[in-house]
Amino acid sequence: MQGLLRISHWLDKIGYRCGQLASLMILASCVISASNAMIRYGFDWSNNWLLELQWYLFGAAVMLGASYTFQRNEHVRVDLVYGHVSERKQMWIDVFGIIFFLFPACLLFAWLSWYSLFLPSWDVLEQSSNSGGLPRYPIKIIVPLGFAMLTVQGVSELIKRLAALAGKAHLDSKYERPVQ
Repeated sequence: MQGLLRISHWLDKIGYRCGQLASLMILASCVISASNAMIRYGFDWSNNWLLELQWYLFGAAVMLGASYTFQRNEHVRVDLVYGHVSERKQMWIDVFGIIFFLFPACLLFAWLSWYSLFLPSWDVLEQSSNSGGLPRYPIKIIVPLGFAMLTVQGVSELIKRLAALAGKAHLDSKYERPVQ
């Protein structure tokens, strides 16, 4: 189990780096938005590539930030049962959810987005239809990559929960209920 926990720790580092990258992308997107506004209204000059770059950065931040959000247990949770059961039962709910919902959904979406979104765009070197727009094919790899990273983080979370259930590790996965 210790070997699996080392793997989990290594996977968490990757997820953490994705979170840092997502944060930088949000910052860059905000700077680009402000710059674009100054250029548009200050110099009466519009440039589509800045707006598209901002969209690309936001999209990439969401897709890459999902794994970090899952790692921090800050994802959206529908709390019908989860908050009312013991911590051990919560871990079993997480294990069940990761195996039967997260993995199948993420693997399916990663596969579908690879074959139906990224590859067709790559094959034709898709470009924006807007004047001065950016190429679209490079950003489209972010969708399957984001789902793949969420799957990888799911592996890490599964390892940690199974180790905690076996008494081999302590898991601080407190879910804070929203203020009512």
